[in-house]
Order: sequence, then structure tokens, then C-alpha cells
Amino acid sequence: MSTAAGLAPVVAHGRAQPGMAAPTRLLLLGSGTVGSAFVQRYLRLRERGLELPVLAQLANSRARVEVDADPLLALERLRAASPAWQAPHCEPAPGDIVVDATASEAVAAAHPQWLARGVHVVTANKLGRGGPLPRARAVAHACAASGAAYGDSATVGAGLPLLASVRALLAGGDRIHALEGVLSGSLAWLCNQHDGRQPFSALVAQAAAAGYTEPDPRIDLSGEDVRRKLLILARSAGLELEAGQVRVESLVPPELAACGLEQARAGMHLLDAPLAAALEQARREGGSLRFVGRFDRQGASVGLRVLAPGHPLAAGAGTDNRVAIHSDRYSEQPLLIQGPGAGAGVTAAALLDDVLAVARRRA
Repeated sequence: MSTAAGLAPVVAHGRAQPGMAAPTRLLLLGSGTVGSAFVQRYLRLRERGLELPVLAQLANSRARVEVDADPLLALERLRAASPAWQAPHCEPAPGDIVVDATASEAVAAAHPQWLARGVHVVTANKLGRGGPLPRARAVAHACAASGAAYGDSATVGAGLPLLASVRALLAGGDRIHALEGVLSGSLAWLCNQHDGRQPFSALVAQAAAAGYTEPDPRIDLSGEDVRRKLLILARSAGLELEAGQVRVESLVPPELAACGLEQARAGMHLLDAPLAAALEQARREGGSLRFVGRFDRQGASVGLRVLAPGHPLAAGAGTDNRVAIHSDRYSEQPLLIQGPGAGAGVTAAALLDDVLAVARRRA
């Protein structure tokens, strides 16, 4: 993570101490499940006496509110904002920390601009480094030029030390030859639960209700979410892949891909027969179904695979992500990293970890 001098001092409980400069401000974008979990965890950490930057503003696609004494009341005001309102343009100042808890293309497109102005960005939005390659390059160039920090550990593995491990291996002179993983917590949960006792579409509805999927489950089922994560990992490993270079086998039939969200939800039963057939094939082969992303020097792919019982990715439970890294150092046996890969709570914790890392390095 790039760092820079000149960040305003961190203050305890959001109050500037006598003689100190103005406190570092947090600007939270997103009032959905992750944004709400972020505010709740922020308050819990503050109650424990942890030194935190000031949570100054909350914004969503409709409005922006200033945070006074109670961030939860500010969150309620933001959610109650009329849909007729137009969202005020977010103009953070240099030294501010923008926390992107959205899945917005427009917000991700602003990351390089903010970084170039010395605004630090902490994000769960994969469309920054997992979007178009020119944007990923612009993020890196802006960090290098301004010294602003880009905290992206929440974009892959909900804060598991995946990106940190990849970057540490490269910094130590290692070469990564291949990386493969179960990178979607929602698809991991679906594959683990898919035993034929209920339709796959019913499991999708359960995963969405639990907050495991994106607001539009087709982003997960299409493999697009995994492609974005794989791009972030590959680019962090020094492999500058374009999105079109990742071969993706979608679970979403064309008729569901082309319709609106409500129609797609009503048509999820179209997944049932193909996924039942895939389960039957896995059982015939004595393996298990997993949705896997992989890259190596020959290419990159995302799709459903049947894994033998001894495969490094065949284990795991619940929403666990499980990643195998093959490198010079780990040539005979891959480095395995496993842990929860979905859920607003773990994602919010990863965001706050990055916020604290940015703030502490500038205290």
C-alpha cells in the first residue's frame, strides 16, 4: 500500500486535541449492508477507545449528509432521503479518506482522480483495480505520484490476506506461476449446499437473503464477480490482464442475462436443470463441484469445475474462500489461504482495517 507524509493527525473519538491540526475525515460512500456494517463496527471500535479518524460524511446515490454526534442517526437520515433528491457531488479534500462501500462504476471511475489529489481511498468496490486495465494503471500511477494510499484488501476474500500475501511474495523476489481459487463466498456457499435436496434456485434465494450475493445475483452467477477478483489478483502479481483475456463460463442462461432484475429473479428456476446435471456428473466422477478462478502465464479462466477429493480447493465449508498459490517458493505444494469470503461484517472489518492502516502510518 502506498503511503505519504502529511496526513492530518488521528484523533481519539473524533475530537481534535488542543494545538492539533484538523482531524482526518472519513467520507463513507454507500448505505447498504456493507456501509451499515461499517458504521456499526466503527462505533464499536470507538467505544473500545480505539483511535479513529472522524466519520464526517455519509453518502449514497441519492444524497449526502453531514455526521454530527451520532453516525447511526445520520445513516437513518441518509436512508430516508427522498429518491427525488440528486446526489451532491463528493469533493473530498487532500488528506481525507474516502471509503467506497458501493459497487458503483461511477464511484470507481473517480478513484484515480481522488488519489491524484492526495485523497486516500479505501474500497470494497472491485471496479477500481478489477475494472478496465487503464483504470487499474491510473490508480497505481496516481498513488505513486501523490503518495495517497489505496486500501483494497476488502475487494478480494473479504479481507483475507490474499492480496497482502501475493504482494509480499513479489516483494521478496518470488515469482508466482499460477493462482487458483474459490473466490466467491456466495458461489462457495451455493456449491457446498447444492446436494440435490432442493432446487438450486431456492439456494440462490437463500444466499441473497443472507447477504452473500451481490444485489443482482447474476453478477455472482455469471462469474463476473470472480473475474473482477481474479483480475485484481493477477494484476497484483504483475500480470496485466485485460478483462477480455479471462475466459468465463457463466451459470446464467442467455434469457436471464438479457432481462431486467425482477424478471431474472422470477426466472431463476432456469438454473435448476443444468445445475442438477452438473451435480450428477460430479457424483459420477467421485468429485465435488466448485466455481474456480485461475490464472497462469498461459491464460486465465473462471467457471464450474469438478474437483477430485484430494484437490487443494476441494475442501472448505460455508462461504469459505480457498486459494492456492503456486510460486518458486511453493513449487511442490501450494500456499493455501482459507477463510470466510462473504458477509457484510467481515467486509466492513476489512475496510476499517485499511482505514486504520492508512491513518496510523500518518499519525
